[in-house]
Amino acid sequence: MKADLKDITFLILVRLDSVERLENIIMAANDLVNHFETNVCVLEAANYCNGILKKMLNKKIKYSFVEDKDPVLHKTQYYNRMTKEINSPFLAIWDTDIVLDKNAITLAVEHLRSGKAEMALPYNGICMEVPDVIRAFYIKKRNIKTLYRHQNKMERLYHKLVVGGAVFFNKEKFLEIGMDNEKHYGWGNDDYDRFYRAKNHGLKIYNTDNCLFHLWHPRGTNSRFRSDTQLHISSDELLKIENSSKEDITKTFHHYYAYIQ
Repeated sequence: MKADLKDITFLILVRLDSVERLENIIMAANDLVNHFETNVCVLEAANYCNGILKKMLNKKIKYSFVEDKDPVLHKTQYYNRMTKEINSPFLAIWDTDIVLDKNAITLAVEHLRSGKAEMALPYNGICMEVPDVIRAFYIKKRNIKTLYRHQNKMERLYHKLVVGGAVFFNKEKFLEIGMDNEKHYGWGNDDYDRFYRAKNHGLKIYNTDNCLFHLWHPRGTNSRFRSDTQLHISSDELLKIENSSKEDITKTFHHYYAYIQ
């Protein structure tokens, strides 16, 4: 019997830049509706719509396409746009290449519903990179025990603790902290920015004790900093947010969104 997560909306943003990325998102998105009674929204942003992804996703998934000729995928802007369009009290910002124990998802949601958490990370901050050989084996088996069994053959995606990839929020609280920081343009420190703003804003944050798995894919232009300039801008913005008070964060984002609107 599927667990009832109808009060959650999973938000998945994608730009298809490889076959592996296509396989990953089909598996990640379809698994969510196969395991849970829930809402999954997939937004594809690209030069043109070839219709492939829409045809391969489960019909229960809400798919939408945006024509975007910008070579840089402005993730934060798109996630904010998706957040404003949903009606559920809780949301999840979900990476296209993430695999996670479904029990951890259920546990994180329980903490949100009970009010024990306003931001929930269904893992312990450790994200393991699933190499291509094991990834192919997992796609055939579709059993997370396969990944746990071969975990000693994997390396961590990043040496520092990760705070993105799979993040649950009380939607009201996410709006309260200003949603994602749109000053992060493209790949960057947006996950850490979101975490520090939630923390400095006093949100109750919960972690489960299991790891996260990231399925390998080729690293395109939207999977790394595009330039030293982009790196410096993103890093400077993160440093400012990390050292901001609740009042500073509220004031900054009210001014910023008033300006861009």
